[in-house]
Amino acid sequence: MKLKKKVKVILIIAIILIVAGLGFLAYESFKPKAAKTATVENEIPEYGYTLKSTRNDRYKQMFQELKDILSEDEVDEKAYLEQISKMFIMDFYTLDDKLANTDVGGIDFLHTNAKTNFLEKSEDTVYKYLESDIYDNREQTLPEVTDVTVETIENIEYTIGTDFTDDNAYQVEVSIKYKEDMDYPTKATLIFVHEDNKLSLVEVN
Repeated sequence: MKLKKKVKVILIIAIILIVAGLGFLAYESFKPKAAKTATVENEIPEYGYTLKSTRNDRYKQMFQELKDILSEDEVDEKAYLEQISKMFIMDFYTLDDKLANTDVGGIDFLHTNAKTNFLEKSEDTVYKYLESDIYDNREQTLPEVTDVTVETIENIEYTIGTDFTDDNAYQVEVSIKYKEDMDYPTKATLIFVHEDNKLSLVEVN
């Protein structure tokens, strides 16, 4: 008689544990995930450049390389130009590390007067169909730039409006490689002008 009571007690405890375990698993499966946020992981404040924590490791390494270039007593402008040309392309056309279609890459490298129009155009074209990944549940296959090569650099004269001309602007031709061919641009032409202490992008073709 005592044995039967012990068996019943053990069975009841086992059932309680199983129900509790299943309840915990169900809770873990359906509880809302915490939203991902982008924080500033690194920065070059003198130039207004910031590195978001959500960017991939390849871009983070490039950001540190840029920081090293700009920390020299006398900045090598050609090295600076080549680095930001590569970084802009890599950040702009790599979509798989972006949280939403408003998280447009490469914005820090744009000229102050070009940012608003560029953002609006990008959100309506390249980034238009980018799904949100704030809750880490996006299943889209998206492009990732693996390499950018600077093909040519040419000095040009460039005029903005009626009151600004840079006689020593730059036109940069680049080629682009992706992790997977998804019919995104493989070549681009960038134009940079001098804006205060830095080079700023004014055109992308």
